[in-house]
Amino acid sequence: MVESSVLGFPRIGAFRELKKNTEAYWAGKIGADQLLAVGKEIREKNWKLQKEAGVDIIPSNDFSFYDQVLDLSVLFNVIPERYTKFDLPQLDVLFAMGRGLQRKATETTKAVDVTALEMVKWFDSNYHYVRPTFSHSTEFKLNGQKPVDEYLEAKALGIETRPVLVGPVSYLYLGKPDKDSLDLKPISLLEKILPVYTEILKKLAEAGAKEVQIDEPTLVLDLPEEVQAAFKTAYETLAKAEGLPKLILTTYFGDVRPNLSAIKGLPVAGFHFDFVRCPEQLDDALALISDKQTLSVGIVDGRNIWKNDYAQSIEFVKKAIEKLGADNVVVSTSSSLLHTPVDLENEKKLDAEIKNWFSFATQKLAEVVTIAKAVSGEDVSAALEANAAAIKSRKESDLTNDEAVKARLAKIDKSLSTRKSPFPERLAQQKAKYNLPLFPTTTIGSFPQTKDIRINRNKFVKGEITAEQYEQFINSEIEKVVRFQEEVGLDVLVHGEPERNDMVQYFGEQLKGYAFTTNGWVQSYGSRYVRPPIIVGDVSRPKAMSVKESVYAQSLTKKPMKGMLTGPVTCLRWSFPRNDVSQKVQSLQLSLALRDEVNDLEAAGVTVIQVDEPAIREGLPLRAGKERSDYLEWAAESFRVATSGVRDDTQIHSHFCYSDLDPNHIKALDADVVSIEFSKKDDPKYIQEFSNYPNHIGLGLFDIHSPRIPSKEEFVARIGEIMKVYPADKFWVNPDCGLKTRGWEETRASLTNMVEAAKVFREKY
Repeated sequence: MVESSVLGFPRIGAFRELKKNTEAYWAGKIGADQLLAVGKEIREKNWKLQKEAGVDIIPSNDFSFYDQVLDLSVLFNVIPERYTKFDLPQLDVLFAMGRGLQRKATETTKAVDVTALEMVKWFDSNYHYVRPTFSHSTEFKLNGQKPVDEYLEAKALGIETRPVLVGPVSYLYLGKPDKDSLDLKPISLLEKILPVYTEILKKLAEAGAKEVQIDEPTLVLDLPEEVQAAFKTAYETLAKAEGLPKLILTTYFGDVRPNLSAIKGLPVAGFHFDFVRCPEQLDDALALISDKQTLSVGIVDGRNIWKNDYAQSIEFVKKAIEKLGADNVVVSTSSSLLHTPVDLENEKKLDAEIKNWFSFATQKLAEVVTIAKAVSGEDVSAALEANAAAIKSRKESDLTNDEAVKARLAKIDKSLSTRKSPFPERLAQQKAKYNLPLFPTTTIGSFPQTKDIRINRNKFVKGEITAEQYEQFINSEIEKVVRFQEEVGLDVLVHGEPERNDMVQYFGEQLKGYAFTTNGWVQSYGSRYVRPPIIVGDVSRPKAMSVKESVYAQSLTKKPMKGMLTGPVTCLRWSFPRNDVSQKVQSLQLSLALRDEVNDLEAAGVTVIQVDEPAIREGLPLRAGKERSDYLEWAAESFRVATSGVRDDTQIHSHFCYSDLDPNHIKALDADVVSIEFSKKDDPKYIQEFSNYPNHIGLGLFDIHSPRIPSKEEFVARIGEIMKVYPADKFWVNPDCGLKTRGWEETRASLTNMVEAAKVFREKY
């Protein structure tokens, strides 16, 4: 009998219950007990949902109030000393590490002022994890027993679960040295951390856990020899310990084959591979498995929303069964379902035809169960027939094909992706036109999305106010933002984006080829959730999308006003993409649509245009090779196609954040000015990497995900460090990212201090 399993389930709640209550806790509106109770309720619903769906192997410890990697750091005491000196409860320590904390002293509490740890993308997904930060003084020990507590919580409900832990090699390799220990290689701490893994695994076994899913996703990366060797050290050490549960070594998001030698023969009970992302690795995976080990076949997509093709998946799983036998094969999701919306049944407004093509996390439970039953010989013919009809419907639908878009795509050539003149010639014209001071100040685009903005947007969507009334409201908000920026003294302004719900969804709603959800929320980081639009067909732009608001904003000021667009790669990566055509094709279709928008902005008098590409690094294939070089070529080409149709004196900006960026990747875009998230980077080498960047650059100076307000002196010190290696005449002054999640009070204070710091350096230089 083939079993079914799920590697993880969304923890946000079907209607974002976790977000609402977490933010209420941060605002002091509810206490810790109430927040913890909400978490318990979500976990219980998730476990029962999976049990009722018939899933055999249900995960626990996949829940987190912020991030699963951060949870492990707190559990293992990987807490830098700066977070421990305030006598905070453990929950508040976790949140301080994730988002920073700044508060005044009271009669009963100390003053707190601490920045957040670095946050980066989880492999090539749009999820962000909080990077473990190690020092020579890190003392590994258990702080509580969260995995055990949640296992017992499920057990009390009569539900047996398989606890999930990030594995020791991946945990260390994904971390970084703290600023006082830059010579430290985290992987060198392996022998020190293994006793703590042994301790928590033993506690799980004592609680009754028979098996633990131990995630080692770094196996899909190009690993140094010392890291490859660490797998043998880690798992042979754990195997020698008595009384531990069986371990299922789990990988996802890519191809493990280049690292198979590192895990061949490891003393684990089984392996999991992601065969959605890399079906080609099946034969090598089968050869790896001994007759005493199981193979978990990741065949239901944990990263996308398309309905599984049962016919293909069943044939694929049968190949594994033929080699290993039914008892040694498990049908599974390819990765955790964290990356998918919770439940398709909560979508009441989707077109019925399109809805029938989708499968959200709840529906994917039925998919793993149905495939497992089918390969076990059970009668699931009705499900197979319905599935085949849905697959056929999508393939043949007129919604997925647009011959005019395909014809235009075929005409893209080098001239379409090249600016008229090289940067030095463009720069001379732009200097004469804009006459900006040294250390020009700007922001990344968005300003606080207030409750009033959200209320009026909802009223407009519900038809409670007219389009004219809504436009008047939006214009009043734009004017407030423009006057505020002039008052603070910013040099290049933005309109603040009050009309935008999300930087991808807003444009997707105006493009042909997209579909949208009402409750299709996915966690991006902490309490920040996104509702990715879905690319269902060929993409084109029927009419201008942002020109009206940008032109109005420019009419209010004599200072340059940036037109704000989201780049083609980010529109692709932050949507659920099609899986029936290449991502290159989808990206270039988006670039042509955006090219029309860029050209219309310029024609309307908006001649500073920012096309953001924060996801360009996120989409980088995880391994070096032809796939990666091809991606870098078409990603850069897509940006240039979108932006190269303008005059030399039109200034093109772009923005990047929360990834390990390579200056060469950014250089290939040929943007005039780029802004890069930088405030959490504490390695001086990062500044040096960008010191030879040929065009203009702004390294972000404060963390927009934190309510903390940096002082003028802090800004001055930060810029001073950058100026040691960076040319003053190329440097822009800006925040890390957009300000939509911040409040107005902290926004005013932070930007005022930032502008005052810029003035200090203008006087100096």
